[in-house]
Amino acid sequence: MSLLPLLKRHGPSSIIAWQSGIAIRQAEFLADVIALANRLPDMRHMINLCDDRYHFLVGLAAALLRKQVNLLPPSRADQVLLQISMDYANTYCLTDQHNISGDIPVIHYSGNSGNRLLTDAIPSIDSNQLAVIAFTSGSTGQPSPHLKTWGALVQGATLTARRFKLEQLQDGVIIGTVPHQHMYGLESTILLPAQSGMAMYSGRPFFPADVAMVLASLPAPRVLVTTPVHLRACVNAEIPLPGAAMIISATAPLTSALAEQAEQLMDAPVYEIYGSTETGAIASRRTIAGDTWQAYDTVSFIQNNSACQVSANHFSEIMTLNDTIHLQNKHEFILCGRSNDLINIAGKRVSLGDLNHKLNEIPGVIDGVFYMPEETDGRVTRLMAFVVAPEKSVEEIITQLKLLIDSAFIPRPLIRVESLNRNESGKIPKEQLNPLIRLATRAEPTLTKSRINEP
Repeated sequence: MSLLPLLKRHGPSSIIAWQSGIAIRQAEFLADVIALANRLPDMRHMINLCDDRYHFLVGLAAALLRKQVNLLPPSRADQVLLQISMDYANTYCLTDQHNISGDIPVIHYSGNSGNRLLTDAIPSIDSNQLAVIAFTSGSTGQPSPHLKTWGALVQGATLTARRFKLEQLQDGVIIGTVPHQHMYGLESTILLPAQSGMAMYSGRPFFPADVAMVLASLPAPRVLVTTPVHLRACVNAEIPLPGAAMIISATAPLTSALAEQAEQLMDAPVYEIYGSTETGAIASRRTIAGDTWQAYDTVSFIQNNSACQVSANHFSEIMTLNDTIHLQNKHEFILCGRSNDLINIAGKRVSLGDLNHKLNEIPGVIDGVFYMPEETDGRVTRLMAFVVAPEKSVEEIITQLKLLIDSAFIPRPLIRVESLNRNESGKIPKEQLNPLIRLATRAEPTLTKSRINEP
């Protein structure tokens, strides 16, 4: 049995988290973990819904000590939680804010409730212990579960820390605008600080002014973990942002123009992480340096006929990727788009992801997405697109698109909307496109005042 510590490179007085301006140190954190572990019911699965990032970390650690599995649902909808509780026996919810409807047992956690019994002893966890079951977002279909051992989670965080040389930022703090219940946020804002010696910020700033305020309130060096949607909002807000040691982005490809603007705004390099719920983070690139991605240490890519596979020391098996990539060698590649979003029009093929990327590169486009309807009743379907661009006309956007993509893929119609309803990870789940599609089937391409922001 191989044991791995709950924390790495921390000391008793090391800061684990910043919460409401207060520094929480290692001894206090360990006391909180033990206190919560003693409160947990004797059950197998915990749905960890804590909003506060520090509370979530305490819940994750307490469950590990009790040999319980953290379930990370794709959403907080009551029906989703109920279905998960039915699929996984002996399940309860841990929450610091939300009321849970239905018959799921609930433990409410609001943090330290009294004098802490401080301890310096860092627990160790069996590397083979099942720690997390993470569910895909469902943006491309039904959510599916993926099992993560403690050893795989620790190794993944260790590889990310090594890639970004976080040992040089030991007194720094990681700030996340992303949710921690999904794989990217879990790895980058929960496990990464715990396994790198950095601290975490317990909150989740959303608006640009909030990001600026949080950055200014925390000690340097600071690492901002975010998404293209949040970065674009910060750039467009045109407000001063305190500098960071680096910015890390994921969930969707980042345009080089936006990355360059963000680097200038925050005087920090912008990096992207490539990964998935299935694999975790496995590669990165500095966006302005070009299209080539570099695999993490011990990670190798393999071309197997039309599919691309990836292996790593912390994987239990070779995994097949859902993306189409062009391998330059087994450690470097260019991302071409998702395998299941390739479309064929007039004998020409392209990835919807690539079309989205080019649409969002157009100056004046704040957000945009392409969609290819499924064929029904033998009728011809047309590629359509929806764009948030208050200062650009449809004709201007179409003119720019004709310079970037083949004429076969020009959307008919292209509809301007006031907003796109992305989820908290910055993605647009498939079902959220339905209002847009209904609008497109009856609207003229010159429509400019359509608010699409349905829950």
